[in-house]
Amino acid sequence: MNRRSLAGRLAALAAVTATLGGCASDGDDGAASPVSAPPGTTARRTPDSGGTTSARTPRGTLLVTDFGSDTVTFVDPAARGAAADLGSVRVGTAPYGIALGEDGTAWVATAEGVAAVDTRTRERTALIRYRTDTGPVTTGEYRGGGMGIALSPDGRRAYVGVNVPGGKGTLEVVDTERREVTRVVPVGRRPFDVDVSRDGRQVYATNHDSFDVSVVDTGDWTARRIEVAPYGTEGGLGSWLKPHYTAVRPWDGALLLPFEGERLAVVDPGTGRVRIEDMTANTHQHGVTAGADGTLYVVGTGPIDPSEDDGPSLTVRSPDGDERVVPLDGPHETVALSADGRTAYVSGGFTRDGYWNGLSVVDVATGRVTRLPVGERPLAVAVLGGDDREVVR
Repeated sequence: MNRRSLAGRLAALAAVTATLGGCASDGDDGAASPVSAPPGTTARRTPDSGGTTSARTPRGTLLVTDFGSDTVTFVDPAARGAAADLGSVRVGTAPYGIALGEDGTAWVATAEGVAAVDTRTRERTALIRYRTDTGPVTTGEYRGGGMGIALSPDGRRAYVGVNVPGGKGTLEVVDTERREVTRVVPVGRRPFDVDVSRDGRQVYATNHDSFDVSVVDTGDWTARRIEVAPYGTEGGLGSWLKPHYTAVRPWDGALLLPFEGERLAVVDPGTGRVRIEDMTANTHQHGVTAGADGTLYVVGTGPIDPSEDDGPSLTVRSPDGDERVVPLDGPHETVALSADGRTAYVSGGFTRDGYWNGLSVVDVATGRVTRLPVGERPLAVAVLGGDDREVVR
């Protein structure tokens, strides 16, 4: 299908979407950002709990952001029904991305600030307010505040993409020990995703509404813009054909951005060169992650044009470009892998309407899909470490 012509046929819809922003200022080092204390943010107890009891978190427990609420939810992917929900922690309005530190702290980008969650005690230990003015705290697809988030390799910094409704976004740098914002770097519009190079020298903000990736040097904090628009930028804010999420290829650091189940943009962050490879799912694509061996997992949210496009799916793309497409039921948003790479967890949250409250658990080898109802519009998924931990239930 010629997506360029499709964008033209959808001009009327694009004009409406543009009014909303479409899915369709630099700071000084050391400047502190206020930190609020957690207002009694222990995990909610499970319905059958007679009080606070000690329990062990199963190996491979998931932590999902509830974009339709103000919580993150702990999930046992091996359980079924209500037993899968291990309780939630309030973190802040409309939590989006999540990054997990080796010390067990989860860093969550919310509309209000970056929340720090101790996954062992299941408490919010801080809420670090943004220095960027994002306007009133709201919910939904176009809300201001944090979106993508990632940690430096040494865990000393969290990088969060901050959306400013109607304007360019910023990358805020959080000192994870001092728990304050130390720098603000201008980036593009609506930074859906944030990734970090393996050596920690560069941070990549994938900017949905400006058709680009900002490459931020962590030495001098300069930012370069690389346009990533394999279908062009026609339609502007109302276009559906924009970048959403990025995976960093393990062996060479190339940035991989899927588009429409048709094209994979392979970006050299050093030179800014963009090469296009073919894809086969023929569906609007959002979340992407790369396995340790370079296998790519790409979430298809569903058709732009139901008469021409295919439905929701998970594409499993081998390093040599061969693809298997696993059909999914209903829209999805992001994907995370189990520690052994055998299972993919695909969130049903979706940034647009049509989401569902659950995860699709995909057996990578067989393509078997199990739906696991949990959370409130679950958007991002993190897989906790494999140790057994004493927690409060």
